[in-house]
Amino acid sequence: VAAHHSWTAEYDAKKPITVKGVVTKVEWTNPHTHIYVDAKDDKGQVTNWNFEMASTLALERGGWTRKALPVGTQVTVGGYGGRSVTERAIASSIVLADGRELFVAKPGN
Repeated sequence: VAAHHSWTAEYDAKKPITVKGVVTKVEWTNPHTHIYVDAKDDKGQVTNWNFEMASTLALERGGWTRKALPVGTQVTVGGYGGRSVTERAIASSIVLADGRELFVAKPGN
């Protein structure tokens, strides 16, 4: 028997977020890939965000490789905030500093 959690159990569609920062880590794992982004607020305080994404297979089908998003890359990540952990979110978009958008499987797909 296969089971999978609903993204709405962990993330809130009423909490859209946008985070601009630098990639600090990529966990290329199944069942979900995670990227970590350091973002500074207006006061200069750094928050390390954990963005959940699709499986490695889904990302590979969308054109990703393990080297698609190296540590140190400037990104703007859109998504939906976590229900219980403030610094955790599900990614719905990733835009690089040059304006290129990377494939991100939409939440729920």
